[in-house]
Amino acid sequence: MTAVLIDVLPRHRFDEAALWRHLAANLEGFREPATIRQFQGGQSNPTFLVEGAGGGRWVLRKKPPGKLLPSAHMVEREYRVMAALAGTGAPVPTVRLLCEDDTVIGTAFYVMDHIDGRVLTDVGLEGMDPAQRAATYDAMNATLAALHQVDWAAAGLADFGKPEQYVARQVDRWTKQYVAAKTDDIPAMDRLMDWLPKNVPAGDETTIAHGDYRLGNLMLHPTEPKVLAILDWELATLGHPLGDLAYNCMAYHLPAGVPQFPGLKGVDLAARGIPTEDEYVAAYCRRTGRGGIPDWPFFLAFAFFRIASICQGVYARALQGNAADAKAMAYGEVAKASAAIGWKQVSDRV
Repeated sequence: MTAVLIDVLPRHRFDEAALWRHLAANLEGFREPATIRQFQGGQSNPTFLVEGAGGGRWVLRKKPPGKLLPSAHMVEREYRVMAALAGTGAPVPTVRLLCEDDTVIGTAFYVMDHIDGRVLTDVGLEGMDPAQRAATYDAMNATLAALHQVDWAAAGLADFGKPEQYVARQVDRWTKQYVAAKTDDIPAMDRLMDWLPKNVPAGDETTIAHGDYRLGNLMLHPTEPKVLAILDWELATLGHPLGDLAYNCMAYHLPAGVPQFPGLKGVDLAARGIPTEDEYVAAYCRRTGRGGIPDWPFFLAFAFFRIASICQGVYARALQGNAADAKAMAYGEVAKASAAIGWKQVSDRV
C-alpha cells in the first residue's frame, strides 16, 4: 500500500516560511526551495512529507491544533523513544530534530528521515503468495520480540513510564475512560470491568510497550518481508510485553471484512500461509525464552477491553458531533463486539 499524499488540510495549515527558516538552521541537508504535503489517514498527530532542494525527504509529525489534554498527542515522547531505540534491535526511523517551541509553527513537532517502503493494513495480505505471507508474519513477530528484549534502562528510558503494575493501571484508566464516555449499556464491559482488576496475573514484567503494535504500524521493505521501522509511538510507555502481544493477536478473533478492525476469523490460514494464533504465540515465546503463557486468555480479554473503551470514546464523540468522520458512528457497534469477544476469552473462568 502506497501512502496517499494530499495538500495540507485547511485546519492543519501553518506558517511554512517559519518552518523553512527553522529547518535551514537546524536540519542538516535541508535547503530551499521546499514543499510540504500531508499524509492522508487517521493519525491523531498530523504527519507530513517535507521535500527540499537536492532531493532531501523528511517526515514531520506535529501535535494537532487547538486545546489538548495534557497527556495527549505527546510528540515529544514519540521522539524520545525513537531516539533512544536507535542502534538497538528494534528498528525505528532516524529522528533528526525536535522543536518544542510553539512559536515556530504553532505546536511542538519533530522531523525524521523518510523511509521508502510499504505499510500494509490488510492482515490477510491479499496479493501475496503463501510463502510471502508466512515470512511477513514471522518478521512482524521477530520485530516485536526484539523490541521487548531491549534493555530499557540502558537505553535511557528508566523514567519513560512507571515500571510496575502496568496492567492494573491500564485497567483502571480505561475503565474510567469508558464510564466517562458510556452511552448504551454493554453488559460484557460491565463484566470485564468487574473481573479484570480481580484477576491480574501475578509476576509483573516490564519492557518497552509500544501500545499499538500491529501490521499497519510497521514500515516494510519495498519488496522483501523485512520490517524497516516500527511507526506511531504515541501510546508507548514502560509496560507488560504480553499486552503488546495480545493486542497484536486480536486479528485472530475478529471477522474478516470489517472496515474498522479487519480480522482473520474464518480465513483458511493454512492455505494462505499465515500462522495460527497458537503458532504465532509459540514463535514469540521461543524468541523471548518463555515456556508458554498460562494467562493468555486474560491478556486477550485485556486487549479487547482496552480497544472497546477506545471505540466507545470515538462513538461518544461522534454522537456529540465532534467526530469529523461519518464512519465514527459505527464504532459504537465495534465497542460492543469487542467487549463481547473479550468477555468470551475469560467467561469460563468466573
